[in-house]
Order: sequence, then structure tokens, then C-alpha cells
Amino acid sequence: MRREAQALSVVETVKVYFRLTKPRVWWLLVFTGVTGLVAASNGVPDPYIAAMATLMITLGSAGAETVSNYLERDIDAIMQRTRKRPLPAGQIKPEWKALVFGIALIAASLTIAASINFLTLLFMAFGIFDYVVVYVMYSKRRTPLNIILGSFAGGAPTMAGYVAVSNAATLEAWIMAALVVLWIPSHVWSLALKYRDDYARANIPMLPVVTSERTAIRCIASTAILMVLFSAALYFHNPAKYGVIYVATAGITGALLAVLSVELMRKPDKDNAWRLFKFSSPHLALLFLAIIIDTIF
Repeated sequence: MRREAQALSVVETVKVYFRLTKPRVWWLLVFTGVTGLVAASNGVPDPYIAAMATLMITLGSAGAETVSNYLERDIDAIMQRTRKRPLPAGQIKPEWKALVFGIALIAASLTIAASINFLTLLFMAFGIFDYVVVYVMYSKRRTPLNIILGSFAGGAPTMAGYVAVSNAATLEAWIMAALVVLWIPSHVWSLALKYRDDYARANIPMLPVVTSERTAIRCIASTAILMVLFSAALYFHNPAKYGVIYVATAGITGALLAVLSVELMRKPDKDNAWRLFKFSSPHLALLFLAIIIDTIF
């Protein structure tokens, strides 16, 4: 019975620390990083490089989110949406263990990045710095430009995955990373609009908190449409590589996102903003899946 209890305790601890990394946040960023390494390989990537780069991006993304969980534990305890996270729920004691865990994950990620090449290390380090320092520590509690300043971190996994294979930051890589950067504002602002009262209670100056609801909605819809239009850049850059699959996927999912954006502007309410938020992640995931399929096949 004691061994069973100990085993159960270990399993529960692992689950708590896994939740601490916010897997719902980083899984898509890791996927964009994998897409970057596939695109750079122009086919099936080398298994060793693919495994190392994927592990590096996963550890770095999870580590950054873990550190952010520690730094934001005070506001997470205030907000209804986040108060059940491990730290505000009191599931990790003492709390500094979460910080140590996050730093360890980041250190492991950067060590792997350094073993691949300098550019990989540069982009991983930049992404972590922009997210943890620029976004979480500096701008999130100070300015409504927080998402704009922190959005560059979202493109870092794509760049890191790409240069891990190519050791060169090409225009193709920058376009792919830019798609993620352009996706982030509308995605996060839609969530912030849904939980506007939560962010206001925590005194976080997200755009929907500091501006009128109508203005915020126009910004959300506009950035979503801009991202849809920009998705065509990859095809025009290399039409021989990005053919029917990519064009069809970008066209269909982009049209759906545009419809949701127009509907949001026509009827600016939280329900339509939530529908846009829920579709924005599948849109980006399908777009990058199409990149993988067109590259390999």
C-alpha cells in the first residue's frame, strides 16, 4: 500500500509540474518549430537533428511558461480563469521550486541549442528573453502594447527550428515566423476580451481593458485579417514549393477566419470574439501542417 501511495504521489507530482509548463500554450509553438525544421530540410529532416531541435524547442517553451507562472502567481490568484493553476492553488510548496524547475528547463534548452549552432542558440535565447523579460516582467503590467512587444517571441521557435537545419535565416524562415507573430495579437486580445473583467481586476492593461470594446474588437478583427492576407506571401515567395495543399488550406481557413473577423466587426460582442479566438489556433495549426505536407510531398 505504501509503494502504491508513493507511486501515486510521484504521478500526481509529475502531472502538477507538467501543468505548470502550460502545455496548452506551448504545443502549437513547438509545432511551428517542427514545421520550420521540415521546411528548411526541403523534405524529411535528419532524425537526430529533428529530435534534438524538437526537444530544445519544447524545453525552452515549457521553461519560459513555467518561469512566467512563477512571476505571475500573484495575478493568477486574482483572476478567475487562472486561479486553479498549480501555484495559486497551493500545489507546489515552497513556490521557488517552480522557478528552479523553469530555469532548469531553459538551461537544458539553451545547452542543446548551443550544441547545434550559434543561430539556433541566438533565436532560442531571444525568444525566451522577449517572452520572460520584455513581456512578462516589463510590459505586461505597464502598457497595452504588451502583446505587440511580446509577440516576437512567438516567431522564435519557427526560426530556431529552421536554422537548426539550414544554419541560415532565409526569407522563407522570416515569412513563416512573421505568420506566428501576426497571429498572436488577435489570438490573445480575443481571449482578453472574453475575460476583460478578470484582467481589469488584476490591473493588467490589455487592449480590451484600456480601450472601448468596439475599438478593441476592430483591432482584433483587423490583425486577424492582416494575418490572412500575409499568408499568401509564402506562396508568392516560392510557388514551386508551396502549391495546391498550402494554397487551398490558406484560402479555406483564411476565408473562415476573415468571415469570423467581419462578423465580429459587424456584431461586436464577446461571443463573436470568443469564436474568433477558438478558431485562430486551428487556423495556424492547419496552415503550418500544410507547409509540412507540401514540403515533404
